[in-house]
Amino acid sequence: MCAGYFLVLLDVTVVNVALPAIGSGLGTDVGGLQWVVDGYALALASLMLTSGTTGDRYGHRRVVLAGLAVFGVGSLACGLAPDVPVLVAARVVQGVGAALLLPGTLAIIGRAFPDPASRARAIGLWAGIGSLALPAGPLVGGALVDGLGWRSVFLVNVPIVLVALVWSVVAVRESRDSRAPLPDLPGMLLGALLLFAATYAFIQGGRSGAGAPQVLAAAAVAVVALLALGAAEIRRGDTAMLPPALFRRPAFGAANTAAGIMNLCTLGTLFVLMLYLQSVQGRSALNAGLAVLPLFAPLAVIAPFGGRVTSRIGARLPAAAGLLCAAMGMALLTRAQPHSAYPVLLPALLLWGIGLGVLTPAVVAAAIAAVPEERSGLASAVSNTARQTGGAIGIAVAGAVAGQPAHQGHFLRGFHTLALGSAGLYAAGTVLVLALLPGALLPTRGK
Repeated sequence: MCAGYFLVLLDVTVVNVALPAIGSGLGTDVGGLQWVVDGYALALASLMLTSGTTGDRYGHRRVVLAGLAVFGVGSLACGLAPDVPVLVAARVVQGVGAALLLPGTLAIIGRAFPDPASRARAIGLWAGIGSLALPAGPLVGGALVDGLGWRSVFLVNVPIVLVALVWSVVAVRESRDSRAPLPDLPGMLLGALLLFAATYAFIQGGRSGAGAPQVLAAAAVAVVALLALGAAEIRRGDTAMLPPALFRRPAFGAANTAAGIMNLCTLGTLFVLMLYLQSVQGRSALNAGLAVLPLFAPLAVIAPFGGRVTSRIGARLPAAAGLLCAAMGMALLTRAQPHSAYPVLLPALLLWGIGLGVLTPAVVAAAIAAVPEERSGLASAVSNTARQTGGAIGIAVAGAVAGQPAHQGHFLRGFHTLALGSAGLYAAGTVLVLALLPGALLPTRGK
């Protein structure tokens, strides 16, 4: 389960390092590269909520094994892709596998260790291995791209998946609850349509302009899908993929909005940052991966301590501090120029990374604490989905704002605009969490 979780999180960051090599190898522009990243993120965000319910109903072992197999097939197809459309389609397959796999890993661990103390240690190991995936992504990706080419970033997953698949067949017992509600298929399909249409509108808007007919059509589809999704979830009630009653809790809405802002700004800016480091500054893939290590290392180091602080004083102050720290880091990125030395970038990356390390456990804990205990699993899934959705939209917006790295002046102006906009969103998130999150992290007991 730890291996599966590690691979899912690794693929969130590892591909960013390979983007310039993919672009030159397959002859695509920034719009194509956005789809390479977002194909995975959109499938993951669209299916995350319903895959957990599917595991409850039909068996987590079955769903996790299917997820591992689909992820492995998608990784192999990515590594062999002859062109960008095939690569994007394979990335969607990877994302489907990741969505099937991710919720079940924790559910299986919880059932495999019924003793509370053993379960806590097992979950701590699972979380610790997962937290290493984010800083490992740029380093592993950079080394693989420089040494073996961009295809190796995907092909390296295949043997790991095979080992995890065989091991899971042997070691994992099935668990299911035939009384669990059926998956919310209308909600899943409408949510997927909303995300894909909105992402297409942003990416195509960056290529063709906001007034292009296909952009306006995609935006209209997104609006209709949003309205239809709201109506469908209200009609389904408590068994909905996104139960409306949860979002009437101000703290729950604030926590998930902050989580969405976090990934929207982080993954969007990271997409442009990696293009800046390699296509503008001319760094190698490994050098670029090393350069962003101060951004991701604090997540692995600070997040556990941030979790302890949050459990003692509540989520409001840690979340606000994390958002403000990240905002200052983003604002400092506006100092980046084509020939800026690394010390110019380092304070921005450190502040940004420290902010994320403090913010991440705070927003997750706040979302879970805002709902009744029996809905904590759903609250965690919604928080994950909010982050993945924010990341997918952020990448689409970032590429549209920055444009092509070959147009260096326009690209840098777009990079600076994106950094300032992200700093502003983080600042707005600070006001939101200070206003709506409770001072103490007390779980809600009532319905």
